[in-house]
Amino acid sequence: MENQEKTVEVLNDLIQINNDRADGFDKASKDLSDENIDLKATFDKLSSDSRDNVTELAGLVGRNNEDPDTGNTILGTLHRAWIDIKASFGGDDRHSILAECERGEDAIKKAYRDALQENELGENVRTVLLKQQDGINISHDAIKALRDAHKAL
Repeated sequence: MENQEKTVEVLNDLIQINNDRADGFDKASKDLSDENIDLKATFDKLSSDSRDNVTELAGLVGRNNEDPDTGNTILGTLHRAWIDIKASFGGDDRHSILAECERGEDAIKKAYRDALQENELGENVRTVLLKQQDGINISHDAIKALRDAHKAL
């Protein structure tokens, strides 16, 4: 029973941070200025990827006869508020947007690393988390590459 409780806790934590990620990319996409509109498709895809992760994680929670979490983390909410404040003071340039997105990607990468260190996860859960982690790592690297390319200009 303890393993099941720990598994559900880990999965619900990942659901929350994926919700944060999706909301963060939705917000970033919505707030893009005309000169950064090329990022919209990237941000929309990353938001969709996180929503797909949430669906998959919620299914795993349900298989453990528990209800999946539907909320966000407090830190994610604070991060989006920080983005609002930064934008109101003129921090909406491409580099700032991408740097904040990379910061969010760093947080979700850490969440998956931490989750995968749990020894009590079943093999099927671990397989799903590893697959999702691979996608997040690729996305992080893409955001970082966009940020670095802009910085080099």
